[in-house]
Amino acid sequence: MDSRSLNLRGFAGSAGNIMQGIGGFVFGNENATSSEDSYVERYLDRINNGARAEDRRAAMTELQSLVAESRQAQISVGAIGFPVLLHVLREDREDVELIRGALETLVSSLTPIETSNGPKNEVQPAPMNSDLLSRESENISLLLSLLSEDDFYVRYYTLQLLTALITNSPKRLQEAILSIPRGITVLMDMLMDREVIRNEALLLLTYLTREAEEIKKIVAFEGAFEKIFSIIKEEGGSDGGVVVQDCLELLKNLIRNNASNQILLRETIGYDPLVSILKLRRGSAYNFTQQKTVNLLYALETVELLLISGCEPGKDNSRQANQTAFAQKKILDHLLLLGVESPWAPVAVRCMALRCIGDVVLGNPNNLNLLISRQVGEGPQVESALNAIFRIVLRASLVQEFLAADYVFKCFCEKNPEGQTLLASTVPTTLSLAPVESANLPFGSLLLQALVSFESNGDSETCCRAASVLSLILKDNLHCKEKVLKIEIDALAPSLGPTKEPLLRQIVKYSALISSKISKENQSPTLPKDSAVYLLPLLLRLLVTWLADCPNAVACLLGPPTHLTYFLELVLNENIGVYAQGLTAVVLGECVIYNKTNENGPDQFAIADAISQKVGLTSYFLRFDELAKRFRSLPSASYLHSKPLKRTSTASMIEEPQEEIESEANTLRGESENGNPVILEIFDEEFVSLASKLETGIREGVMDIFSHTKSKVAVLPAELEQKNGEADGDYVKRLREFVERQCNEMQDLLARNATLAEELVRAGGSATLPDSSNKQSTGRERVQSESLRQDFQEATRRIEALKAQNSKLEADAANFKSLALKLESDLKSLSDAYNSLEQANVQLEAEVKSLRNPDLERIIEEAREEAQKETEGELNDLLVCLGQEQSKVERLSARLAELGEDVDKLLEGIGDDAALQDEDEDDE
Repeated sequence: MDSRSLNLRGFAGSAGNIMQGIGGFVFGNENATSSEDSYVERYLDRINNGARAEDRRAAMTELQSLVAESRQAQISVGAIGFPVLLHVLREDREDVELIRGALETLVSSLTPIETSNGPKNEVQPAPMNSDLLSRESENISLLLSLLSEDDFYVRYYTLQLLTALITNSPKRLQEAILSIPRGITVLMDMLMDREVIRNEALLLLTYLTREAEEIKKIVAFEGAFEKIFSIIKEEGGSDGGVVVQDCLELLKNLIRNNASNQILLRETIGYDPLVSILKLRRGSAYNFTQQKTVNLLYALETVELLLISGCEPGKDNSRQANQTAFAQKKILDHLLLLGVESPWAPVAVRCMALRCIGDVVLGNPNNLNLLISRQVGEGPQVESALNAIFRIVLRASLVQEFLAADYVFKCFCEKNPEGQTLLASTVPTTLSLAPVESANLPFGSLLLQALVSFESNGDSETCCRAASVLSLILKDNLHCKEKVLKIEIDALAPSLGPTKEPLLRQIVKYSALISSKISKENQSPTLPKDSAVYLLPLLLRLLVTWLADCPNAVACLLGPPTHLTYFLELVLNENIGVYAQGLTAVVLGECVIYNKTNENGPDQFAIADAISQKVGLTSYFLRFDELAKRFRSLPSASYLHSKPLKRTSTASMIEEPQEEIESEANTLRGESENGNPVILEIFDEEFVSLASKLETGIREGVMDIFSHTKSKVAVLPAELEQKNGEADGDYVKRLREFVERQCNEMQDLLARNATLAEELVRAGGSATLPDSSNKQSTGRERVQSESLRQDFQEATRRIEALKAQNSKLEADAANFKSLALKLESDLKSLSDAYNSLEQANVQLEAEVKSLRNPDLERIIEEAREEAQKETEGELNDLLVCLGQEQSKVERLSARLAELGEDVDKLLEGIGDDAALQDEDEDDE
């Protein structure tokens, strides 16, 4: 007894001071005491110091009753009672009744007490007590050790206490249990205990596995999957009670964003037990109890978690493996039965089943082929699964079911050009507007009938829903766009106009009719309020998708001159909403950047000029800014799927699951554009990315058009060269005309630039005026101001470009002028040179004439005489040589005569030989 008193007094010196301050904060007087405090102290003293076991048990019972009813008693127990109660749990294990009372008292101290009289901001003692009790991991270890006790109520109250702790202090309890050896194992063993304890352990594990990844892995490796499905089977599957719901919630926690646990589930027990929960008997009409509906929703959400891809490495591979495993278990048949063939099933179940069908086939060629081959219905009502799902798109009374069926086609067409082509190939090339029985029609004919239902019977809702599916078929598929572009619609009354008209132009016509109805809503509403929000955006999304990278579609759309006028008026129509205005601006921009026509219809410059003149570039680009702002404010993609279902959020669904969804749909009808579920669905990440890419291209394209001349005149070398035989004056005149054309083109650019500058000034001035009638327009003004600033910067850059071009043109003009002056100077130089040559020729002729006179004859005679003298001198020298040779001959003759030679005979023939030699030389 002394040790107990010591413990009580010791704790009063520490935790008591803390809770005393808390009590003062709650009740306003730090020193205030109450009868509950005195009672609590008295009971604790009897429990701690009582001599008789019966007395201590009675005190524990009275303390528990007081704590269960009084918040002040809860605070007092938290301040001074925990050490006493924990000491009982630790030291009095043999007194089972006392242990039960201590555990029940601790549970009561952690259970919130609802009162209608207290202030709303009054501090709840339950969370503070939970915090105090879970601070020491030894306390949690002590509680886990109690789970091994044989007494049923000890184990039951211990699990309740741990559940209360995890509810109020989840992080601390998770950390404490992880730090205790075999802590998770002890809890898992409780799943094999008696039913009541098993259910409490199931709840506790559900709370533990919501966020803690380490606990998830440990629980999974402790055999949680086998135990979960064993319990579900014992409880009767989807026909079971709330325990099945708890099991499925624990299963969802274990596999959510956890690839390793998904692999463990797939490789150990497989998906057979999960698929079996979804099995229905054909003809089991109206056999959907409230709890069964919730169980099916939990099972479908589990399937969805296993099929959702993510950005984590390896997660997409895990999704593909899960898709294949589910297909092998024939889950498509069960999902089609739930979502398509069971009109009596609750709408929430049908919607979730349809979304699961989309997730099963997304990006999986084998599963896509399975869906194509599936038939639904019985007897003569058999039709393909895709046709049946498309009928749901057209006929669903609730927008949630329409979106779920539309999601199937979105997943079917995503990165599946073969599937898109298959669907487009079933569309006939012509269609009459006359009524046709829709039974047993192929998919393409059914689609086309729905598209023209607006004109045939005024059904705008069906037309726009079909347009949504068509936009998915045409997405990023040029072949399908070209094929559908060839479709022509017959008119009902050929005498009133052309007998056939392309489908694309019919879509423009339907959008004009819907926009006209929207504009007249204030006078006489003709469309449901929620439909008016999304019908026109659905058609415009189709046009945006169709025109992207498809010049032939742009040429078809711009064929009738009224279409361009209609879109210019539509982009200025404030009644149609921000999304419709922004999408119209995108359509106009596509008509600029994808306009390749050189024949009939306006060209790029004409469309850009019409936008500038009738809309104004500032107002036009402001539509893009407002659209981008709306896109940024859209909720994340996870909002589009069902919100995670929890045990605490299913009470209303258990009572009226279908009515709740209808009520939610009715609520959404009064919300803004961003709150409409159709808007959230159609403007997904892929379309927002496409719109952003198109906006960048449109801005650059329009700016490029306005920064160049319309005809893009180039300086041609042929115009700068003088033609053969062209007079100098004509050449200079032609050069001047060329320069004048250049100057006129430059003046056109300057005038256009001045218009743009004036528009910016007017827009800037209007943006600075405060709107006193609407103080909430400051955000819009900031957007406009930012847009004007960007436009002003772009205009400034364009002005600088025009100035540079103007300087270049002026420099070219100066060059042409200097060239003309140079040519004139060269011509004058040539003329002067010619005159100089004429003068030189005259001078030479005069010199020739002056040389013809008597002095010339005298000079010639003197030259002749001088030559004759020279000849005579040479002849004399020759004669002297001959005389010398003659004397030599004579001496030789005399000598030969002396020697007895006949000189005449020797000389005979010498002259002849010389004569013959001369003749030979002459012949040569």
